[in-house]
Amino acid sequence: MPPFASAVLAFLGWLMTAAGFTALFLAVYTRLTPHREFDLIVRERNAAAAVALGGSLLGFAVPLARAMAQSVSIVEFVVWAVVAFVVQFAAYGLARFAHPGLSEAIEANALSAAIWLGAVSLTAGLLSAAAMTG
Repeated sequence: MPPFASAVLAFLGWLMTAAGFTALFLAVYTRLTPHREFDLIVRERNAAAAVALGGSLLGFAVPLARAMAQSVSIVEFVVWAVVAFVVQFAAYGLARFAHPGLSEAIEANALSAAIWLGAVSLTAGLLSAAAMTG
């Protein structure tokens, strides 16, 4: 197999693994939150839900990208992806602890609550990405 072809196959493997983890993150995250993000975003055009979910998605994607860039194998990448997963759910728990009415505020389209959750999620993602060592 030519080197370029094997590089393309490797690219597709890494990309599909990352896309799979991202889809899994969104599926689990949107099931665990008390509010229904996609209903709020699509049906109700709730900007707060979009900001909060977008921040959480970025908070997961940053360490996922770092893990992809530094891992020497798919197995190592999967381990770091699971770590990023856990960190994001811990960040969500901390954000809710500090703001007990967080879900209700997002449902009410309160951008301040959404920005808070997005900022906590992105901060957790940035710090976990920086903490990853390989």
